[in-house]
Amino acid sequence: MSGRLTAFLFLATLFCVSFEKIQWELAGTIGLSGILAILFVVLFAAEHATRPRVHGVPRTVAVVLFFGLAFLAVYLAGFFNIETDQAAAQFAKGLARFAITFAFAAAGIAYLARRPLRFYWIALAVLCAGIAVNAFYGIAQLAFAETGRNLDQTVLGPLLGDARPINFYGAVEGADVYRPNALTNDPNHLGIVLLLPILILTPLYLRLERGHRLRLLLGVLLPFLLLVELATLSRSGLLGLAVGTLILLIPYRRRLVSAAVLVPLGALALLLAWVVSRRVDFFETVVRSRLDTQTGSTATHFDVYGLVWPALDGHLLFGLGVNTFSVYYEAVTGLTNWGPHSFYAALVIETGLVGAALFGAFLFWVFRRLRAGHRLGRALAAVRDPLATRVRPLAWGLTAAIAGVMAANAFYLTMQQAYFYALTMLAVALPVVFGRRLLPR
Repeated sequence: MSGRLTAFLFLATLFCVSFEKIQWELAGTIGLSGILAILFVVLFAAEHATRPRVHGVPRTVAVVLFFGLAFLAVYLAGFFNIETDQAAAQFAKGLARFAITFAFAAAGIAYLARRPLRFYWIALAVLCAGIAVNAFYGIAQLAFAETGRNLDQTVLGPLLGDARPINFYGAVEGADVYRPNALTNDPNHLGIVLLLPILILTPLYLRLERGHRLRLLLGVLLPFLLLVELATLSRSGLLGLAVGTLILLIPYRRRLVSAAVLVPLGALALLLAWVVSRRVDFFETVVRSRLDTQTGSTATHFDVYGLVWPALDGHLLFGLGVNTFSVYYEAVTGLTNWGPHSFYAALVIETGLVGAALFGAFLFWVFRRLRAGHRLGRALAAVRDPLATRVRPLAWGLTAAIAGVMAANAFYLTMQQAYFYALTMLAVALPVVFGRRLLPR
């Protein structure tokens, strides 16, 4: 019974990692995915303690735990640079969020290593399904807003008491412009998190055999997710999508111009052309506003990098303290409740050169594990294992997704959220899980 509960908590956490809005104030703000992750880690640790395995802990898990302890040491060193109670409170929130997400990732890798290969595919499908549900909610949210209703207050209000509504972008000729944020807190967050299913599932879709039962499903789902991506008007999301697509062009440049891609994209293009043709001036004004690089919002994304060096004055090695950027930004600009518009600027300001170097080493190791996944796919192909037609596209999809998210976070801040560590967990676990296929040989 406990085994089924552990599996449920693990999959439920993956399904909910993008549901930022569903959160409560319980000794601080904690989301649904955080609660589920804590329960999973506790139950998994209890099972591991009472029924230890003969094979011990995979080396990959040990490396993840080493990085976790190293991050913790850097964060605690940065704590001594904190000067205000407000910064200390933010530090505590950031440390708790890190502990939950990193513990889930480490326990998740160990858990996947023990489960059958099929369970990895289920976990991947559940993660993508959760984000797809988020996208469907975003379209419903947009439809409700166009009729003057608030879907968030109707659906989430009774559960949360209050819910952040759809983003109001402005008005064009008296018509309101909305950007769906769905179950995330910001349309840019939604645009970035949508990169995961789009970039991971595309290479898998391209390698599906003709007549496969998932071919039609993905052929409809992927254009729909792309449509929601466009609806967010997120420049960061589109930047990540462009980078991820460039990576997928390396192995799939011919397949990306095949009928399997051109037909769904053609149908999407026709739909967009029909919608735009009804309100040409409206959409032209909206698109032009997002392409305008002279606006104040665009300048903010670049100006934040100018704050890095002044912030490190006297705190060069360990920064101002994890999750304290908003406090520093308020002191400099007078703006309250304002987060950084760049993960990398926040990383350097909050954790200093040591923290930035450590995170760089962590990402380098993650890509090393992905490279091992690519090698594993080639090894499976060499022995004519049919699983190679799944592992190699999966490795490319995960590589494109992580690279796309990294590019998008140059001008936004989401890589500290649970979805990124869930993505990293699946990427790092790939060679651990599927490497077992070659062990008998």
